[in-house]
Amino acid sequence: MIRAPWLSIFPGLALSLAVFGFNVLGDALRDLLDPRLRAS
Repeated sequence: MIRAPWLSIFPGLALSLAVFGFNVLGDALRDLLDPRLRAS
């Protein structure tokens, strides 16, 4: 880690971005498909 910090930073960053992307995608799908949210 001390000699090559990018070996842990870049995979961690990629995982964080993937999780964030799936979260946004799930929220968008819920907004589109949930009939209870359309009534309001």
